[in-house]
Amino acid sequence: MASVSYHISSLLEKMTSTDKDFRFMATNDLMMELQKDSIKLDEDSEKKVVKMLLKLLEDKNGEVQNLAVKCLGPLVGKVKEYQVETIVDTLCTNMLSDKEQLRDISSIGLKTVISELPPAATGSTMTANVCKKITAQLTGAIGKQEDVSVQLEALDILSDMLSRLGGTLYSFHSSILSCLLPQLTSPRLAVRKRAIIALGHLVLTCSGNIFSELTEHLLAELKRNESTSTTRTYIQCVAGISRQAGHRIGEHLEKIIPLIVQYCNVDDDELREYCFQAFESFVRRCPKEMDPHISSVMGLCLKYITFDPNYNYDNEEEEEEMMETENGEDEEQESNDEYSDDDDISWKVRRAAAKCLEAVVSSRPDLLQDFYRTLSPALIGRFKEREENVKADIFNAYISLLKQTLPTQSWLHSSDASGKDDIPLTMLQKQVPSIIKALHKQLKEKSIKSRQGCFSLLTELASVLPGCLADHIPALIPGIVFSLVDKSSSSNMRIDTLSFLHVLLCNHQPEVFHPHVKALLPPVVACIGDPFYKITSEALLVTQQLVKVIRPLDKQYSFDAKPYVKDLFSGTLKRLKAADIDQEVKERAISCMGQIIYNLGDHLSTDLQPTLKIFLERLKNEITRLTTVKALTLIANSPLQIDLRPILGEGLPILASFLRKNQRALKLSTLNALDILVKNYSDSLKPAMIEAVLTELPVLITENDMHVSQVTITFLTTLAKIYPSCISKISSSVLAEILQLVHSPLLQGGALNAIIDFFQALVLTRTAAVGYPELVKQLTAPIYSPIYCPGPAGAALTLHKQAFHSVARCVAALCSACPKEAPATVTQFVQDVKSPKSSPAVQVLAFLFLAEVGRSRNLSAQRELRSVLLEALASPSEEVKSAAAFALGSVSAGSLQEFLPLLLSEIGSQPKRQYLLLHSLKELISCSPAAGLTPYVEDIWALLFKHCECTEEGTRSVVAECLGKLTLVNPAELLPRLRKQLAAGSPHARSTVVTAIKFTITDQPQPIDALLKGCIGDFLRTLQDPDLNVRRVALALFNSAAHNKPSLIRDLLSSVLPSLYNETKVRRELIREVEMGPFKHTVDDGLDVRKAAFECMYTLLESCLDQLDIYDYLNHVEDGLKDHYDIRMLTFIVLARLSVLCPSAVLQRLERLIEPLRATCSTKVKAGSVKQEFEKQDELKRSAMRAVAALLTIPEVEKSPAMAEFSSHIRSSPEMASLFESIQKDSASLPTLESMDMS
Repeated sequence: MASVSYHISSLLEKMTSTDKDFRFMATNDLMMELQKDSIKLDEDSEKKVVKMLLKLLEDKNGEVQNLAVKCLGPLVGKVKEYQVETIVDTLCTNMLSDKEQLRDISSIGLKTVISELPPAATGSTMTANVCKKITAQLTGAIGKQEDVSVQLEALDILSDMLSRLGGTLYSFHSSILSCLLPQLTSPRLAVRKRAIIALGHLVLTCSGNIFSELTEHLLAELKRNESTSTTRTYIQCVAGISRQAGHRIGEHLEKIIPLIVQYCNVDDDELREYCFQAFESFVRRCPKEMDPHISSVMGLCLKYITFDPNYNYDNEEEEEEMMETENGEDEEQESNDEYSDDDDISWKVRRAAAKCLEAVVSSRPDLLQDFYRTLSPALIGRFKEREENVKADIFNAYISLLKQTLPTQSWLHSSDASGKDDIPLTMLQKQVPSIIKALHKQLKEKSIKSRQGCFSLLTELASVLPGCLADHIPALIPGIVFSLVDKSSSSNMRIDTLSFLHVLLCNHQPEVFHPHVKALLPPVVACIGDPFYKITSEALLVTQQLVKVIRPLDKQYSFDAKPYVKDLFSGTLKRLKAADIDQEVKERAISCMGQIIYNLGDHLSTDLQPTLKIFLERLKNEITRLTTVKALTLIANSPLQIDLRPILGEGLPILASFLRKNQRALKLSTLNALDILVKNYSDSLKPAMIEAVLTELPVLITENDMHVSQVTITFLTTLAKIYPSCISKISSSVLAEILQLVHSPLLQGGALNAIIDFFQALVLTRTAAVGYPELVKQLTAPIYSPIYCPGPAGAALTLHKQAFHSVARCVAALCSACPKEAPATVTQFVQDVKSPKSSPAVQVLAFLFLAEVGRSRNLSAQRELRSVLLEALASPSEEVKSAAAFALGSVSAGSLQEFLPLLLSEIGSQPKRQYLLLHSLKELISCSPAAGLTPYVEDIWALLFKHCECTEEGTRSVVAECLGKLTLVNPAELLPRLRKQLAAGSPHARSTVVTAIKFTITDQPQPIDALLKGCIGDFLRTLQDPDLNVRRVALALFNSAAHNKPSLIRDLLSSVLPSLYNETKVRRELIREVEMGPFKHTVDDGLDVRKAAFECMYTLLESCLDQLDIYDYLNHVEDGLKDHYDIRMLTFIVLARLSVLCPSAVLQRLERLIEPLRATCSTKVKAGSVKQEFEKQDELKRSAMRAVAALLTIPEVEKSPAMAEFSSHIRSSPEMASLFESIQKDSASLPTLESMDMS
C-alpha cells in the first residue's frame, strides 16, 4: 500500500512540472496504474489524484488534457462515491464555462464517467446518486437556452445517460420530459434533432403516464400545426419514438395516423419525407395496429413514388424509339442537364415512399396477391427513375417483394405445396416481360449503381422463378457483356454481373444460351485472367457452368462446342498451373478444369495427359487434395470415357493413403472416387493396386461413424462384384468388422441396406472362402452360442433388440440370394422355435427371420408354421410373444388366402390374445398391397369396428392404426364411414376414429389427400368434444396434419385456432389432490392435453407461420411460460424458435416474456428435495437460458431496458453466468437451431 501511494505521489509531483512532456508522461503512467485491478488508493491519495486530474483538464497542452480525461474512466471504479460526485460537480460546472476548449473536454469527461458507472442492477447506490447530480445540472443547462453549443453537448450527454441508465433516473423522468419538450421548437435544428434522440431513449424506460403525456403533447401540437417547420419536427419525433419503442406507440396510432395522412397532402417536400419515414417505422414496429391503415398508406406511397413535378418522363419513350437507330446519348445528356434543379428535393419524398413500401412488403407476406396486383406494376413503372438513390430503394422494394414470393423451403415435402401459394408466382410470371423491358436498356447505362441494382434484382428474379428469363436472354446478353468489358466498371460491378450470369446459367435450359455463346465466352475468359482474385474466382464458377451449357451430355444438341474449347481450356489452365494464387481460385480452377475434361475431354487431344499430371500434383498437396479428389471423381464418371491410365498407377496409392487421414470429408470423397474408378476402369487396375486400397478398409467399418461405414461397405460390394478374388483375401478381417456392426444397436437404415447388399454379393461370388452356411452361422452365433448367454436358458436377451432385427434381415437377404438353400433354413428355424431347449433369444430371432422371409415368399407349404406361430402367442416371454405376433402378420401378408381367415377367426375367438393378434393384423395391413387386400376389406372392417369401443387404450390405438391403414386401401368408400361414426359412437369410439384418421396422413402424396381435405374439418371439430381424451387425440391428429401435410388444414385455421388456444389454458376443475400416506399430491388431468396443444403450436410455426396472428399466439406462449414444468420446457423452445422467425413481434412483447424467464432462472429448490427435483430444475434453467440466448440474437434487443437489466443480472450472478456461458458454447458448436421433430 505504502509503495503504491509513494509511487502515485511522485507521479502527482511530476504533473505539476512546467515541462509539458513531464506532465504528459506522468499522466500516462498514472493511467497505466489505474488500469491495474490490484491498485488500492487510500483516502488521501484519492483526494490528491482527483484534484490533480481535474486541474489537468485545464492544462494548456491539448495532449495532456486528453490523457487526463482518459484517466477519469478507470478512476471511477477505484475511488469512493463522494469523490466521484466531486468529479461530476466540477465537470458540470466546467461545461457551463465560457472557454470552448474546457467545455468540450468536460463534456467528453462526463461521457467517460457515465460509460464507466456500474449498471444499477449490481445494487450500488453510487450510480443513482451520481446520475441524479448530473441530471439536475444538465436539465438546467438545457433549459437556459443561452449558448447553443452547451445545449447540444448537454443533450448529447443526457441521451447517453438515458440509453445506458434510463431506469435509474426514474424519479427525474417527468422533469427531463418537461425540459426536452420546449427544445422541439428551438430555433436551431441541431438542438431539435438531439432532443428527439434524447426523447427516443427516454420512452424506452419511462412509465406509462409519462409516455401518454408525451404522446398527448405531440398530438396536440400536430393538430395545432403552428408552422410547417415545427410540424416537421413533431413528425420526426413521432417517428423517432416509434423506432425506439414501437410496441408502446401502438395504442396511440389510431389518433396519430389520420394526422400524418393529412400532412402528406401539404405541399412541402421535407414534411412529406418525414411523414413517410414515420409510416415506415410504424409498419415495421407495430404491424398489428397498422393493419387497418395499410391500404391507405400503400395508396399514398404509390401516389408519391411517382412524385416528380420538375421532370417530364412522357416524351422519353418516344425519344428512345427515335434514337434507337442513331446513337443519341449526347442529346440525352443535354436534356438531363436542363432539369438538374439543385433546389428540387422531391426525390427525397420518392425515396421515403419507396422505403416505406419496402417495409410494407417485408412485414405483410399475407398480402402478396394484392402486392402483385397493384404494387408490382407501379414499381416496375418506376424503374425509369432518374435519381440514383431513389432507384436503388425502388429496386430494394421490388427485391423484397421477390424474396417474399420465394416458396418457403422447409422440411415439408415439395409435393405438399398447396395450390394457393402458386398464384403470386403465376402473376409474377406474367409481369416478367415488363420487368425486362424496363431494365434491359439500363444495363448499358453509365451509372454503375443502377446497373448493380438491375443485376441484383434480376438475380433474385431468376432464383424465384427458374427458367422465367428464357425468352428474354437476347435482351440481357448485351448488358452482361457490356458490364464485363466496360473499362469504367468497378470490380464489384464485374463480380455482381458474373454472379448474376452464374444464377442465370444454373436456372435455365442450355439451348437458350447456344446462340449467345460466341458473345459471352470472350469476356468471361478475360475475367479469368483478371488480376483481382475475387473476379477470377467468380469467373471460374461461371466458366464451369458455361462448359455444361456448351455441351450438355444428357441429350443431343446440334450446337458445336469445338471452336470454344481452346479459349476455355487455355484460360483455365493458366490458373490451374499457378501455385502462387488465392486458395479459393486454386480450388475453383481445379473444379472448372474437372468440368472441362468431363464435358469436353474428347476435344482436348494432346493437352489431356499433361493436365491430368497437374491433377496428380494437386492431389499430393494437402490444401488442394479434397477438391482434386472431387474433380477426379467427376472425370472418372464422364460418359466420354476419359483415359486415366497414365495417372492411375501413381494416383491410386495416394488415394489409398487418404483413407488413413483424419479428415472425414476427405475419407468420404476418396471412397466415392475409388468406387467409381473401380466401376469404370476395372480393366486398367492391377490386383496389386486394389490390394493396397483393401488393407485400409477394415478400420473404416465402425459403429462410431455409420456414414463412413456405409460408404465403405458399398465400395466393398462393388469390389466383390468386380474383383471377387481380391475380396476373398481380406474377407475374414472385413467380415469380423461387419459382423460387429450387424450386432450393434446403432445399425439401421442405409448402413444396414449396404451390409445386406454386401452379403448378397459375397455369397454370389462363389469364390469367397465364406459360403452361405458359414455366413448364416457367423451371423447367428452370438444368439445361439451359450458363451454369450451366461446363466439359465431363460436369461435375458443379451444383444440389443435392434441387433435381432438386423441379423434377421441379413439372413433373410442371404436366403433370397440363394433360393436353393432357403427352404432348409426356414425349416431349421421352425424346428428351433418348436424345440423346448431353445432360449427366448433364439425364438425371437427365428420369428423375426420368418417375418422377413414370409413377407416376400408364400410359406403356406410349411405345415407346422401355423400352429407354431399361434402357440408362441402364449409364451411366458413378452419378447417372444411380440415377435411371434409380428411374424404372424408378416407371414399372413405373404399368403393372404391361407392365413387371413385364420387370423380373423382367432381375433374373434381369443379375447385373451386379442391385443397380440391385432398387432399381427396391423402388420398384415401395412405389408400387403392394396389389390390383394380388397376382397377382405369388409370382413376386416366389421371386425375392427367391434373392437373400437374397447376399454383398453392400447387395444384401441392398435385398432385405430389398422382402421387408418385400411382406409388407404379404398378411401372413397371407407372415409365416409369413419366420418359417420363420429356422430354415433361413445367417447371411446370417437377417439378411435380420430386416431385412425391420423394414420391416413403420411408425408408422401396419397390418393386419399383430396378426399381428406374435404372432410378433415369434421374430424377436427372434435377439438371441442366434451371428453378430455377425445380432445387429446384430436390435437394429435391436428399436429400430424400440420407436420406432414399442412395443406390439409391451412384453410381451416381460422376456425380451429380458437379451439387449439382454448386447450392451452389451465383448467382448475381438472386438478385434484391425491393422498399418498401422510403426503398430499396434486394431479393435473389436463396436463397431457395442454402439452399436446403446445406441441401443435410449435408445429404450426414451421408449417403455417404466415396464417397465424403472431400477437395472439404470443399471448398463449406467455401463459405457457408460467405453467407446469413440461409446458415450460416446450414454450422455451417455442420462444427460441420465434426469436428467429418473427423477431420484431417478440421484441414488442419482450418485457412480458422476460419476467417468467427471470423467475425460472432465479428459482431455488428446497434444501431437502430429492435428487430428481434438483435435476428437473437444472434442466428447466438450462432450457430457459437457451431461450434467453436466442432472444439475445434479435437485432436491437439491447435497446430494451428489461433485457439489459436481465443480462446484467445474469452476469452478476456467478451461477447463472457460468450456465449462460456453457449454453453459448453449446450453441456455437452446434449448427443453427434446427426444428425439433415432434410428429
